[in-house]
Amino acid sequence: MPKAKRIFIIADVSSKGVKIYLNQMPKLAKGLIRLGHDARIFSYCDALKKESPFKSRSLSKRFYKSRVDNLIAEQIKNYKPDIVYVSFARVLDCETIELARQTAPNAVFIGGDGDPWPKLQKNRIETAKKLDILTATNDGEFLQDYRDAGLKNCVFMPNMCDPDTDYRYEVTEDWKTDILWTGTTKHRADTSENFREKLVTELSKRNNCSLYGCFGRLQIGGIDYLYAISGAKIGVNVNAYGPVKFCHSDRLTQYLACGTLVMAKRFDECDLLYKDKLHLRYFDTYEEFFDLADWYLSHETERKKIADAGMQHIHTEFNSVKIAGYMLELIEKGSYSARWT
Repeated sequence: MPKAKRIFIIADVSSKGVKIYLNQMPKLAKGLIRLGHDARIFSYCDALKKESPFKSRSLSKRFYKSRVDNLIAEQIKNYKPDIVYVSFARVLDCETIELARQTAPNAVFIGGDGDPWPKLQKNRIETAKKLDILTATNDGEFLQDYRDAGLKNCVFMPNMCDPDTDYRYEVTEDWKTDILWTGTTKHRADTSENFREKLVTELSKRNNCSLYGCFGRLQIGGIDYLYAISGAKIGVNVNAYGPVKFCHSDRLTQYLACGTLVMAKRFDECDLLYKDKLHLRYFDTYEEFFDLADWYLSHETERKKIADAGMQHIHTEFNSVKIAGYMLELIEKGSYSARWT
């Protein structure tokens, strides 16, 4: 795009310190700015908290949501964006988008969905139908749910990293461990798969594994999260739901970016994103995981070679500037060019 664009991003950018390095929207804004554009983030949840005296989300929505929607419209009126990016903030709905579109009738409205099971997200699909373009971090049945609902321009867009902050840190011995797992043992929306729960349960019994956010153990966030990944020889990723094309947790992106050897449960078309034995190691079975983990823990040169290559690959091919460029290309041309497309 030859002309510098103004991009207004509506998102939930949590003020909680534990999530300061997790949110994708500051990374996207940074990528857009480095490409020569202007990007402004409106944090919907923070605005609602300021407007409402209630801690209850339902009461805040009932009595104060319209104030936040009007505030968005006022900011859009003054900013006059060329692009409005919607990151499906909580409480945001069709009415929010309709009012914003009335205020900026010539802007392109694009949204990004990083969650599985959109049918289970309240008003998610109906809100997305108000957009011109929808991107999602999968290209399988979850994105198909949008297509089936009548959205014509639905496109896979991967998670991104910020190499300025997401890299391998030098850490003290306290952070060093053989195997790392962060997150819950299963997704609340799916009870049919127990692979992840079985694997993490076994890891919890081993002295050389560090686990966070499961079995009553504390969550980890902020810079400590990046330290924990940096100090781990192996980082484990198992998706909440396996057989969905390109679908994987942003945990995988974060682990690769911070330089641990990632061992990931194989998912559909995964090699188009990250190649086995070059950028990471995939596994299919419980037994295969532990065989591979034991081998790499006893072969440090081979382990670090793949970890270094994975970190370089994610920094080069999935950084925020690259992904922001894909988004702009998608808006301008209706598609974008990458290896997986």
